[in-house]
Amino acid sequence: QVHLEESGGGLVQAGGSLRLSCAASGRTLSSYIMAWFRQAPGKEREFVARIKWSSGSPNYADSVKGRFTISRNTAKNTVYLQMNSLKPEDTAIYYCAAYLAYLFGRDPDRDPDYWGQGTQVTVSS
Repeated sequence: QVHLEESGGGLVQAGGSLRLSCAASGRTLSSYIMAWFRQAPGKEREFVARIKWSSGSPNYADSVKGRFTISRNTAKNTVYLQMNSLKPEDTAIYYCAAYLAYLFGRDPDRDPDYWGQGTQVTVSS
């Protein structure tokens, strides 16, 4: 079992920045891919970014490329999402998630194996 706990959400004006954190516990993360998803009101949950824990290699959704940065601190077992140049359309509940890397490799479209409880990000115009 992997327990994920997000923090860092809040209210920010358009153009501002926030940094989300996701603290993981329960397992070593070397075999995992960590990800951020978001869900806006009335919309489906969507992929934001992911990072392979072992290599630090990131991937981003086109909508956040150049504005958001995913990173991890292996000593703290924590993954971050630095969000800059925020827009009102970034308003959503942001969820941290974890995939077992070998299962993700077989099927990149599968749902994550673990989810956090989510943290609200609201961007005002």
